[in-house]
Amino acid sequence: MTRLTSSASLVALVQTALMLPLMLVAVPAGAVADMFDRRRIAMTGLAFSAVCGALLTTLAWAGLTSPWVLLAFCSLIGAGVALYSPSWQASISEQVAPAQLPAAIALGSISYNVARSFGPAVGGLIVLAAGAKAAFAINALCYLPLLIAFYLWNRRHVPSRLPPERIDRAIVTGARYALHSGSVRTVLVRAFMFGLAGASSSALAPLIAKTMLGGNASIYGILLGSSGVGAVTGALAVGRISERMSNEAASRLMALIGGVALVVVGLSRSVPLTCAGLFVAGAASIITIAMFNISVQLAAPRWVTARALSLFSSALTGGIAIGSVFWGIVANHWAVDVAVIASGVALCLTPLLAFVFPLPLTVLSGMESVEIAHEPEVAMALTMRSGPVVIEVDYRVGADLARPFYDAMRKVQRSRLRNGGFNWSLSRDIGDPELWTERYQFPTWSDYLRTRERFTQADLKAQAIADSFIADGVLKRVRRRLERPFGSVRWRADSPDPRQGTIGYLGP
Repeated sequence: MTRLTSSASLVALVQTALMLPLMLVAVPAGAVADMFDRRRIAMTGLAFSAVCGALLTTLAWAGLTSPWVLLAFCSLIGAGVALYSPSWQASISEQVAPAQLPAAIALGSISYNVARSFGPAVGGLIVLAAGAKAAFAINALCYLPLLIAFYLWNRRHVPSRLPPERIDRAIVTGARYALHSGSVRTVLVRAFMFGLAGASSSALAPLIAKTMLGGNASIYGILLGSSGVGAVTGALAVGRISERMSNEAASRLMALIGGVALVVVGLSRSVPLTCAGLFVAGAASIITIAMFNISVQLAAPRWVTARALSLFSSALTGGIAIGSVFWGIVANHWAVDVAVIASGVALCLTPLLAFVFPLPLTVLSGMESVEIAHEPEVAMALTMRSGPVVIEVDYRVGADLARPFYDAMRKVQRSRLRNGGFNWSLSRDIGDPELWTERYQFPTWSDYLRTRERFTQADLKAQAIADSFIADGVLKRVRRRLERPFGSVRWRADSPDPRQGTIGYLGP
């Protein structure tokens, strides 16, 4: 891009073009990864990126590249990576125990950043030796080893007993889980702000090399290589840091260190000093991202892991994409060094978010899925599309236990809403103050059945605490109702009813 145009905004838009699809495509990609075989989804994303890389190479050899063509294909390649990424990240938790998850995530970060360290340096040499066309061609070919690796992965896919959700409902379900899960919601906000504040290091790296250091593609590769080596070093330290510090303390410290490093980069006119600053910034960045990633994976149960990770990826890359545009505009109107210094100061201020959005102090437990033994009693001919379905649960609780029971039910409320319930309410009978009724609903019968597969140990524990307040010798009563039962009755008494004699026939 620096060879096609001198505009700082267009150079910064390369980062946006790569990251914006990760923000837009990652969420539906996460839903698809939870619904279908993650191995096949990952292979589809990789194949799409490889094809787009090959097309970009063809256009480059034909002399048809322009700034906007380059940006368009960056977005297409990013879309393929966005489809692949949630499946890849969610597969980590399938291969290791929860206790090994931090180390496995750190190892994944190391492998990625080793490649990111050598890739830009090799890419810079390829551009110098053979031009950008050759770099585009090698980029397209480098997706093939990943495709082969996923093809050879002997993953055992266990399909759900229920048909897959519609993609729109799957996305809404994942978003609602994040909204009603305080730990996941907090990480998403912090990741977005972190990406927004620190985006200058990657978005403006070509301009740092060209305008501040007076270098060429090889200097740019060295700068990115320094950042990547720093990221590898930081990833190696993730395990030790997570053992000695809380996620909150580590993220605050890394934000301050990374912010100061960016300020140094903005003030530097020396290649070694700039490389040192990017090394430190890269290490601080990967440690922070790894801490966020670990928090999300440990806070989300298996059924929604890919969607939670896709939302995390969307929040982080969305912050980077928006931040790249913003810092590019700042560099265009003032100067590159002003933008980098301002970005570093903003990153130093992000720990203040902890006062409003503090990260969880401890690793969450009880996220393992559990199977509900009893089946609901059904005497009507329901289909998966029947609905809405209303659930009412009666509790009889002594008047002296009203306050602690209400507090316990607020935790049950979060569980119901996270798992797919709507319009939750808790009411108390005016004439019989000991009688409480919990009410919530689902759009369809299939949504209710899916919720029964989503319970975790933590959900059952919250329900058990609420049930402990029920009066001795009294059982809670559960009623499942079809709210608009149009299909279960005939419009007129003389209308023929082909279901006569079947379950669900209600008579004239």
